[in-house]
Amino acid sequence: MSTCWLISDTHFGHNNIYRFSDKHGDRMRGWADNAATGDEIMVEAWNSVVRPKDRVYHLGDVAIPRAALRILGRLNGRKVLIRGNHDMFKLKDYTEHFDDIRGMWKLDTYILTHAPIHPCSIPPWCTANVHGHVHRGTLPDSRYRNVSVEVLDGQRPISFDDIRKERGAVVTNNDRARTETTTFVASCSGEDTAAKETTS
Repeated sequence: MSTCWLISDTHFGHNNIYRFSDKHGDRMRGWADNAATGDEIMVEAWNSVVRPKDRVYHLGDVAIPRAALRILGRLNGRKVLIRGNHDMFKLKDYTEHFDDIRGMWKLDTYILTHAPIHPCSIPPWCTANVHGHVHRGTLPDSRYRNVSVEVLDGQRPISFDDIRKERGAVVTNNDRARTETTTFVASCSGEDTAAKETTS
């Protein structure tokens, strides 16, 4: 049985990203000093969990420069690209490596995007928006799940099953989930939050 995996923001070949720091002044990618080393670490991490027939959703920002796209040929799995803001090369450069290319995708009750979607765009049926783009950043809302490579355990893709298990733990706290949903609906519709809470 195949497994479904998710990852984002590999930035293969992008040397400058190893010089970037987060808001605390820590290096965003402390596991390597340059792309040559970092790329090899990510390839090894990817292939340590992903098997050839597994499905991998890459949520964008695959490689900079174009030449680094060839690394995808070394990665296990049948890949789908959710295109990101740095995936700016010609479509044919990506179709060689990906079975499908999308702007966003619905996977079960999850919405997959590169950048997080606006809270008002998250429909009531959506368990979470799985995204990248923010690298080591986090959003203070349980409806978002960042899968940028910088926040993944050992730079390995995370399985969809593990994400669903995480969401189950979040939704177990029903009072918190209900409050978040109430606030979300009110803020997007312009209704009075307090009034809505008293009627729920």
